[in-house]
Amino acid sequence: MDKNTPGPRLAFLYPGHAAEDDYPRLAGMISPPAEVRVVHTAFDVDAHTVDALTEMGSPARLTEGAAHLESADMEAVLWTSTSASFVRGIDGIGEQIETLENLLHIPASTTAMAFARAVTAINARRVAIAATYPRDIALLFKTFLEHFDIEVVHINCRGIITAAEVGTLEKEAVLRFVTDNDHPDADALLIPDTALHSAAWLEDLEAAAGKPVL
Repeated sequence: MDKNTPGPRLAFLYPGHAAEDDYPRLAGMISPPAEVRVVHTAFDVDAHTVDALTEMGSPARLTEGAAHLESADMEAVLWTSTSASFVRGIDGIGEQIETLENLLHIPASTTAMAFARAVTAINARRVAIAATYPRDIALLFKTFLEHFDIEVVHINCRGIITAAEVGTLEKEAVLRFVTDNDHPDADALLIPDTALHSAAWLEDLEAAAGKPVL
């Protein structure tokens, strides 16, 4: 690609504040670098519970966030709460994507869908999950992945309730989370929480696991 070719223009709807600085960091890791716009969305309660996450990812909340992008010249938009998409199930994710595409007239997706597509893209048929969430929420992620014929061979949960707390975890804690949850039968390790900092440490995380870490 010509070095003068502009990078993609990507919008991210991000609930609250935790690890949103990962997005411009990731944007600079591709060539050419992406132009990133992060819009913070509101919610009633910061909690990894079904009720709180369902409200957080509701079409009304996504509509509020998308309103800040109506005049922006973006090429795609992503709803960047993994749990506040997969807790709504496949139909709920479809509603989220349809809401954003109808409002902004650009392709839309969610990080839950991004996980499923990334696993498929790297041909990982079996995965391990290291979830920051309580177990009931993590099991919903497992159910979501199984819709795509992705086999979960290991799942572990830290039981953290709030995204704010997840965002305080530092590199050594995240590295331990990886090494404690690697599984010999897994083709990849999944850590499904966009409140968790990881972009700066991806190479170290994959070196620790000896396999792709998503």
